[in-house]
Amino acid sequence: MIVPVIPFRLQDLGYADVSSLVGWLLFAYSAALVISTPPIAYLSERHKNRRIPLLCGLVALIGSQILLMEAPTYWLMALARVAQGVSGSVIWVVGLALICDTVPEAIVGKQLGLAMIGMSLGSGSSTTSAAFRHFLVGPPISGALDNRFGFRGPFIFGVIVTGVEFICRLLIIERKEAARWDASTSALVESNHASREHVNAYGATNQAVKNEGPGPATEIATQPQTQNTGTDTDTVQVAAIQPTEATETQPQAQAHLTVMGLLLKMVKSPRAMAPVFLSFAYGIIITAQEPALPLYLQSTYNFDVSKIGLVYIAAIVPSFISFKGSIVYFLAMFACINFFFAAVISPITAELAAVTRSMDGVGYGHVYGAFNIAYGIGSAVGPVIGGQLYDHTSNGWMAIAFFDLGMIAACTLITACFLGDPTVLRTMMIRLRACRRLRERRRGVVAV
Repeated sequence: MIVPVIPFRLQDLGYADVSSLVGWLLFAYSAALVISTPPIAYLSERHKNRRIPLLCGLVALIGSQILLMEAPTYWLMALARVAQGVSGSVIWVVGLALICDTVPEAIVGKQLGLAMIGMSLGSGSSTTSAAFRHFLVGPPISGALDNRFGFRGPFIFGVIVTGVEFICRLLIIERKEAARWDASTSALVESNHASREHVNAYGATNQAVKNEGPGPATEIATQPQTQNTGTDTDTVQVAAIQPTEATETQPQAQAHLTVMGLLLKMVKSPRAMAPVFLSFAYGIIITAQEPALPLYLQSTYNFDVSKIGLVYIAAIVPSFISFKGSIVYFLAMFACINFFFAAVISPITAELAAVTRSMDGVGYGHVYGAFNIAYGIGSAVGPVIGGQLYDHTSNGWMAIAFFDLGMIAACTLITACFLGDPTVLRTMMIRLRACRRLRERRRGVVAV
């Protein structure tokens, strides 16, 4: 949401080399995201609580937006972006882990995709966690509010939206609480982890207790009641469901791996590292354009803040906005980029969930922490690279485009070789061997 506004705010404050300065602001966000993610992911899995970290992250996000709105100097803006990075880390790691905790395994990819759609529709760099740029509502609203109410308008809107989100997070019923009161909820969520034999409340397999009985269950007590129906007496069994505490047969908490143990376990798995690398590259490719895009549209098409905001929505829903001239080609290509990149992030998060189910001792908070770190590093490097290329090359926008093209080629190779089970490369090799054996058999039949 801040991308269409911040460059012009810096110009109003008298700063030069605005593209580079915006890049460093995005770097501050991403650096804070990377540094804060490991302890957040570790503590989230250690203490098995999702609601409290989410609430703390949202409070920090509201404070950081107010600080960014009122910052009169560049260093205060950078400090506000650091606070946004920390809060964004909490929301992404804990939020994605919460989805995986409570969704059956068969539809976890679908639900993660829906979460990404929500991010795509509404999120911007200042109102949710990560600074993904596939958003529909944020930039147009930002441009319209800036045009109508000044630069504070988008930030006030962000604070209001975050406040509504805070109220919604107060209503979260976590899995462990729901299972105590509703046996059907417990049974539904258990299907999420059937393939892993036994999984504790937050995602990591414990082989030592896989044959143990179920966790806290409900007591079903029956009480006879007598009802008079004229001449007959019918006995009606009434089921009373009471919450019970954990018994001795409940599996004990899993032995937590150390931070280094988790890192080594994931680094040794090519399947685990493939989506992490893709997240890193995704962050670079997307954010490399962010500091340059508003300035490119201003210098090439003479667009102001409100029109730059409309470019984002026109790129996703081109028929809604009517532009003329060469901008139409730019919007068509920009729409293609947004469409295909929006299709990338959901499979990455679903693959990380699958990795969790296949690695003992690794929880959802851990893998999404790795996702957050990888994206954070990428989004820290991307704006700096994009800003420097745009400011210090003769055709900066073209240089950014070719840089992104090279990153996409590397990602395609990584995806084919390491993503999924079996991988695309392995599937192709199996089919080629099968075709070779079939040809050899046919030759043998012909020879006979």
